Amino acid sequence: MAYRKLGRTSSNRKAMFRSILTSFFKYGRIETTITKAKEVAAKSAQLITLAKQNDLNARRQVLAVLMDEDVTRKLFEEIAPKYEGRQGGYTRIYRVGPRRGDAAEMAIIELI
Repeated sequence: MAYRKLGRTSSNRKAMFRSILTSFFKYGRIETTITKAKEVAAKSAQLITLAKQNDLNARRQVLAVLMDEDVTRKLFEEIAPKYEGRQGGYTRIYRVGPRRGDAAEMAIIELI
């Protein structure tokens, strides 16, 4: 699968997405750039699909990505059961216009 490098080293990119995904599942919606939002949508779909399995191995795999045990617990106990009958499409992305300062296209990504 192709991915966006976002002008960062692989370790920096991995750390950034771990942080963004943790915040995304904690708050249910975040504001970020369009390209980051598209990557977060793909990565969050993988984590939700894992959480729907609801076994110990899936929990350990998700915990390896998310940085907070409380957020992992929320993903398994609240978020994943909500999407039990759904085969994908867990997120929605809204474009909100350019950011002041560098005019980067911003978006709000939220759980459906």
